[in-house]
Amino acid sequence: MKKDINLDKVKINGEDFFRITHVDQMPPFFMTIVSDSDHWLFLASNGGITAGRKNSEYALFPYYTDDKITESTEFTGSKTILQVFVNDRVEIWEPFSIREEGKYHIVRNLYKNSLGNKIIFEEINHTLNLTYSYEWNNTDKYGFVKKSKLKNHSFEIVKIKVLDGLQNILPYGIGSELQMRVSNLGDAYKRTELEENSGLGIFALSAIIVDKAEPSEALKANVVFSLGLVNPRYLLSSQQLKQFRQGLDITQETDIKGSRGAYFIVEELAIDSNGEKEWLFVANVNQSQSQVVALIETVKNTLDLKTEIQKDINLGSENLSKLVASADGFMFTEDSYKDSRHFSNVLFNIMRGGVFDDGYSISKSDFVGYLEKANKTVLTTEANLVERLPELFSLFDLKEITKTSENKDFVRLATEYLPLKFSRRHGDPSRPWNKFSINTKNEADGSKILDYEGNWRDIFQNWEALAHAYPYFIKGMIFRFLNATTFDGYNPYRVTKGGFDWETIEADDPWSYIGYWGDHQIIYLLKFLEFAEDYFPGELEELLNQDVFVYANVPYKIKPYTAILENSKDTIDFDFQLDEHIREKRQTYGADGALLPDENGQLVYVNFTEKILATVLAKLSNFIVEGGIWMNTQRPEWNDANNALVGNGVSMVTLYYLRRFMKFFQSVLEKSDLETVKVSNEVVDFYKKVRQTFEDNIQLLESTFTDADRKAILDALGSAASDFRTHIYEKGFWGKKRSISLDGLKRFTHLTLTFLEHSIKKNLREDGLYHAYNLMSATDTEVNVTHLSEMLEGQVAVLSSGFLSSTEALSVLDSLKKSALFREDQYSYILYPNKNLKGFLERNTIPKEEVESKMFFPKLKQSNILEQDVLGNYHFNGNFKNANDLNQNLKDNPLFNKEEKEALLSLFEEVFDHKAFTGRSGTFYGYEGLGSIYWHMVSKLLLAVQEVCLKAINDEESPEIVGRLLEHFYEINEGIGTHKSPELYGAFPTDAYSHTPFSKGAQQPGMTGQVKEDILSRMGELGIMVKNGEINFLPNLLRKEEFLSQEAEAIYFDVAQKEQKLNLSENHLFFTKCQTPVLYEIAEEEGIVVFYSSEDKVCQKELVLNVQDTEHILKRDREIELVKVFIKKDRLR
Repeated sequence: MKKDINLDKVKINGEDFFRITHVDQMPPFFMTIVSDSDHWLFLASNGGITAGRKNSEYALFPYYTDDKITESTEFTGSKTILQVFVNDRVEIWEPFSIREEGKYHIVRNLYKNSLGNKIIFEEINHTLNLTYSYEWNNTDKYGFVKKSKLKNHSFEIVKIKVLDGLQNILPYGIGSELQMRVSNLGDAYKRTELEENSGLGIFALSAIIVDKAEPSEALKANVVFSLGLVNPRYLLSSQQLKQFRQGLDITQETDIKGSRGAYFIVEELAIDSNGEKEWLFVANVNQSQSQVVALIETVKNTLDLKTEIQKDINLGSENLSKLVASADGFMFTEDSYKDSRHFSNVLFNIMRGGVFDDGYSISKSDFVGYLEKANKTVLTTEANLVERLPELFSLFDLKEITKTSENKDFVRLATEYLPLKFSRRHGDPSRPWNKFSINTKNEADGSKILDYEGNWRDIFQNWEALAHAYPYFIKGMIFRFLNATTFDGYNPYRVTKGGFDWETIEADDPWSYIGYWGDHQIIYLLKFLEFAEDYFPGELEELLNQDVFVYANVPYKIKPYTAILENSKDTIDFDFQLDEHIREKRQTYGADGALLPDENGQLVYVNFTEKILATVLAKLSNFIVEGGIWMNTQRPEWNDANNALVGNGVSMVTLYYLRRFMKFFQSVLEKSDLETVKVSNEVVDFYKKVRQTFEDNIQLLESTFTDADRKAILDALGSAASDFRTHIYEKGFWGKKRSISLDGLKRFTHLTLTFLEHSIKKNLREDGLYHAYNLMSATDTEVNVTHLSEMLEGQVAVLSSGFLSSTEALSVLDSLKKSALFREDQYSYILYPNKNLKGFLERNTIPKEEVESKMFFPKLKQSNILEQDVLGNYHFNGNFKNANDLNQNLKDNPLFNKEEKEALLSLFEEVFDHKAFTGRSGTFYGYEGLGSIYWHMVSKLLLAVQEVCLKAINDEESPEIVGRLLEHFYEINEGIGTHKSPELYGAFPTDAYSHTPFSKGAQQPGMTGQVKEDILSRMGELGIMVKNGEINFLPNLLRKEEFLSQEAEAIYFDVAQKEQKLNLSENHLFFTKCQTPVLYEIAEEEGIVVFYSSEDKVCQKELVLNVQDTEHILKRDREIELVKVFIKKDRLR
């Protein structure tokens, strides 16, 4: 009988844990256990595990994909076997094993602490009245800790012989690729030794595994030791487990060669009635011989090593709390589940994007190291300035220093310097295509390293949420973004502290590919710009005419427009020679060697206006009227799984975001006092051709666009871009600039918006939704646009565009709820309608009559194009994957004439309908596939709906409209799952997961872009808004039920990273803004009380802080100790 699966919150040793009861009744799910240091630990709810430090090449247990890890629980990681003496017999109990299922009455529970760095597996054996549990912890000094605990619930002393430990432990030197391909070869090199005086297990290779005939010493090891049992015997392999299961005795192992390593201890225990016994295992990786010797001495000579280890575990928890607190992850409300989810969201956001090392402080050593890697010449020419820097200075000091320098390169590099730490790419066993590295400390001396890395599509969105905690770094983020974009308006693949990188073509790797993504470039940049304008009004206008930006030099060359028309799926050439040249320059000069030079070899410097134009013109030159932005740069957009849209896909998603972008740019121009700005000649020519094209065709908006009109406009736009690119590819920038008027730019933005908004109107579907992607087909004289099915992405983008009225937005949301995108079981939304694909025998089946009626049937019988089954039906050759394969076969086949070949190709299309193929999204059942909820897009929907709600409230729309919009907001929020049962959610609902397939629970833990959206949505719920450089507290979406119902204590870390406590009362709610504590209280009258560190306080009736107080908070200068905000009940929901 299935037992109830529940989630509750419990205290263990004074710490909050979430418990899933009867977790074994759920399908196994995958988790990330985090650390304040460089540990990584991924495991399944059934105990399957991989772990290590820094990256997958320093593994303690084999690093495989998540499916293999889940299946490995019987032979990898924790293993416990107990011989329990009951009267005159011995009962064998193997907790968490599938070997003896049904033998005992057991309950299995899983506990995860609210910090996310501890996990406890518990098995209660009601038959034997025993409970065994083990807990994974980590410690920076010692590595990984497995704590084991055995409790006796009976009224008598129980005698137990315990075999407990770890198995399939890797030695140092076996990388992930070698383990994946030739693990059996790796086994042959393994040697595991026991240092008997300390009980330390040493896991090493006899030699580093290479194919060259040369010595290759393996001089490092992985190690394990145990504490807590008095006189254990040791096993270094799993070879004797079978006889122990049979109740037999074992003999100690001290040296095992050529087999998988393990570390077990065997000890006889007597546990009193209601007593318990604890012991632990400590494991670490990448240890030199000197470190191993030192560890042996520590184990032998430290009187209370368990206490020392626990202290380091506690220190790690404190440091982790500080990291999250510094990014405003602490919150205390009535809804502790929601508070924990917010903590987890902030944690995973900073794990992807990094967090600033020490507020706005900058270390001279790190800054100098950064300059040296970025531009060696700058470090030399600015040696005097750099030398005068103090060992520690602030971002504000650095800004003042840049004002005194005339070196453009120094100013640029100083502006985009970001002292981030804790960052890593979002790779893990559920995302094996991404390689991660947690670069937090120097291996040589253990000193701190500041570093960041991420895919372009990921890291900038994580910085968007981070910026709310560190607003003064926004300028550096914008510079980092814009200075890594190309002159033709695109961005490379990866961004790191040491520069940027791009994908390459590798002849021996079929997965290697190149191209540029599109939509995220517009919306991610826009979010930065909107933030900067809200927090620091006027600063963007100052950049309009300042030549402080550069272009990235990526060795991709987009083909001419005519070539793109001929084959829109093969549009970018990889310039191998340029690639080699850039890499040589980077080696010689530093990361700046990958920036674009002019024809004289000097870096091309441009202003903010030109950077924006380059980005916008890249999109507009691919604008298809009433269709969207043509996706012809070999990559899809946000949804990788729609990869077949590349070439013939047209994105309304990008167009919706571009509308919002142009509206914002228009507002920046309107605020500027400039009459003209100077832009590169080549860009001016491009810009004027695009503007002229819109001017020449504006009258068509009054009538109906024909396919011929569409093609004429696309030809003009595409040719303008093509001419521009070709000139720069061949001759570079000439270095000459000319003035363009701001009036002309304003006219350009107005014209562009007119065309974009016309296209938005034309993409309203009959069902009340908006098209997301369309398909284009071109002839010499026409461009035809056809539509695809509804997609969630399109609704999110159009709601975000700012174009819809509140009533129109409500109509979209009502239609969305009624559509095939709504998934009733999860009360949430899938990316596109689910469909039932034909089964294997239904596909590729052509009735006998249809084939044999063809005039050329006799020829078909002579070919291998079709084959007939025993029932008489026909099937295309099973080696054909697509029409290209058939075409290749026909090309070399003399049997068929041109018309017959075309007829066969038509038949093939009729059978398979490949024209409707959008990519893997329509052919698989996980990730972004059929029936799957992709939670990042749902959270994007939540944020878009929140913007719509706040706008409706601000615009004083009718209570009915506002109320119905809010219903959608709260429903979408609940659908995301913080309050769902573990059984429905499929995991701990306090953690974000990437997606939920139709037939499974949540998949891919933690490192998802969803966390960024949810952080921003939470801030919007709390009403924290900054406008005109002033913090507003307007919680118009916040619910009364989130305020405390009883007294509580808020424990948090202040700006100085000191632990503080604040007593909270009924009707209170607590959070931080830039680590300044904010206390909401329900009251009769609204107002704010600002408590200063000087012990002064100021009271006011408005819910807006003035610019001066806002600056204190944003600068983290410790001038304000607490902001208390009084809120009337009728403002709340």
